[in-house]
Amino acid sequence: MVVGFIYPLFLIAGLALAIPVVIHLFNLRRYKTVYFPHTRFLKDIQLRSQKSSQLRYKWLLALRLLFLASLILAFAQPFFSGEDVLTTEKHLQAIYVDNSGSMSLKKGAQPLLDIAKAAARRQVIQAAPGTKFVLLTNDKPVSYRPLAADKFLEELSKVTISDKSKKALQVLSYLQSIRQSESIADADLYCYSDVQQTAFSSPPDKSLLEHVNLFIVPLQPESRYNVYIDTAYLSQPVLHIGESNELVVRTKVYGTQPEQDIVLNLKVNGQVKSAATLNFNGANDRIDTLSFRVNDAAWQKIELVVDDIATKFDDTFRITARSAPNLSVLCLNGGSPSPYIQAAFRAYNGFKLQNASINTPQENWNEYSLILINGCTAINKALGAKIRDAIKRGQTVCIFPSKVSNTSAINTGLSEIADIKLLKCDTSAETATLLQRGNALIRDLFEEVPENVQLPATNWHYVIEAGLSANQQSIISYRDGDPMFTQFSLQGGELYLSTTGIGLQDGDFPSSYFFAPFLYQMAIQSTGGNVYALSLGDGQPAYLSLTNAGERDMVHLIDGHTDAIPPQRTKGAGLNVFVDEVVKNAGFYALASQKGDTTIIAVNTNRAESHLDIIDPADISRLWSADEIQIVNPETIGTTGAYNRWGSFPLWKVCVIFALIMLVVETCLLTTSLRKPTAATE
Repeated sequence: MVVGFIYPLFLIAGLALAIPVVIHLFNLRRYKTVYFPHTRFLKDIQLRSQKSSQLRYKWLLALRLLFLASLILAFAQPFFSGEDVLTTEKHLQAIYVDNSGSMSLKKGAQPLLDIAKAAARRQVIQAAPGTKFVLLTNDKPVSYRPLAADKFLEELSKVTISDKSKKALQVLSYLQSIRQSESIADADLYCYSDVQQTAFSSPPDKSLLEHVNLFIVPLQPESRYNVYIDTAYLSQPVLHIGESNELVVRTKVYGTQPEQDIVLNLKVNGQVKSAATLNFNGANDRIDTLSFRVNDAAWQKIELVVDDIATKFDDTFRITARSAPNLSVLCLNGGSPSPYIQAAFRAYNGFKLQNASINTPQENWNEYSLILINGCTAINKALGAKIRDAIKRGQTVCIFPSKVSNTSAINTGLSEIADIKLLKCDTSAETATLLQRGNALIRDLFEEVPENVQLPATNWHYVIEAGLSANQQSIISYRDGDPMFTQFSLQGGELYLSTTGIGLQDGDFPSSYFFAPFLYQMAIQSTGGNVYALSLGDGQPAYLSLTNAGERDMVHLIDGHTDAIPPQRTKGAGLNVFVDEVVKNAGFYALASQKGDTTIIAVNTNRAESHLDIIDPADISRLWSADEIQIVNPETIGTTGAYNRWGSFPLWKVCVIFALIMLVVETCLLTTSLRKPTAATE
């Protein structure tokens, strides 16, 4: 058993023990003479021997010394710790407080976050003196260095609900980084969380669990019920001025069906423009279309709000959009213009299509958002060089080749663009079977890709070969892995290549569900965003189109009185701005460049947090293949006799009680002495 003191400097106050000793010695040398008028009073005097008097003084002295000593020890706060306790200098306590939106749900009258903070506070107070702590939240670590208990408690009190959420593997990664940078041998990680499935279902790498003892402290609300907006998007790729715009909204319900109908409101710049009554009728989701008009080309702040009383953190879905009329598209045709391309862009008046011959292309391509090469049987070096320069400027180019037996004429121009080559023409009819769901074209096209989505069928396709520098990503592929439609990310811009043509004899790609939406997405891609609806935690950047963007361009994120500089990276003629690093809560934010351009973006809560699905804490050990994970009842954290790794005992309370006892005994002794007759002389 080891004895220690939290505040050992208070032991210096032990010098005060000399005070009662000096007073005692001084009183022994004083004599008091009592005069009596008559000897008849002598019979009422009880003589006390000098030895008896000295004994009484010794008892008083001892009581006073014990009283002072107990007070001094109480202020120094002694404690007992077992011999098996790890040294606090080499052991760290990390406390992760899940402050995601779902922790705002209540158990009784208290939100789960308040319950978690109270339990964490008890844990810190009962920990061994000198223990260092790390506070981890969904925002970020409060400090990348361990904190003392008092500083930790101060920061813990500031933790509030955040619209961000983190997976368990991200929390472990943060802890390992801090542990290694501080040269700490081992760490205990306490996770105060409602244990949502999205956070704990993905097993972390085994290395993240090394030298970490993991304690899961599960917190559950009394009920789980939520109505939320899963996604919303404009039915057309651009926002129109003075015309009706349609917004498609998908809402979902988790848990028990609402007893009353929920109202969905559409607000534009703070004004209610439309509304819908959500009656789920036993279904888990529904889709509504709301209409609205705008009168100018400025940024429009669009809000969709549901009046869900039970769960409030995800009741608003935000979108920002502005009108971008007459997006210019250049189509260089190897033969006649494609009726499918013309029909696709004629369907919406937000695009301006310009057709030209591939043999006589325009000299200046800067004004075009998308350059299409259609029906080409050859691409010469000059055209290849112009395509390469357009991609360097951040523009988007898409090539639809024609069927030829000798691909060398096309490869001549492709070699000027990147390390890309058409090897041969496969004349077998095939149906595509693979879809790259993570690609930007697919991700923005579907809210959730259906499992039975029908992919295009082709009568022939080219087999291609690309080097590593071409950064190839297949979007639609055949069963054997050959791409049907593929993307190359090159020096700031994007090159898309179809390995088959878009004529009627080539296959059904131009009449498929994908063709027209792909054209719209590609046309908008290089212009920067005209519509923003980012999600916290996705890591998706906001692309800003800035002329001659370079390393000296700097974009500031502004929210009221807050001015921050998010991470940003040059891409073509613009910047990718990663707002996740500086944005804590959902809302509208302004991205202002040094050139005076301002873009308004919308940031939403992560939809995964709205599902409220939980994982059984007992299953985490099985999923992670880690037997050392322990499940701890939050009610036992930090309580005497309950779960407490350090085993420290609050002896200062015993010292205070002992001091009070000494004070009472001394008072009783003095009171008793005053009642008795005193000697004539002492």
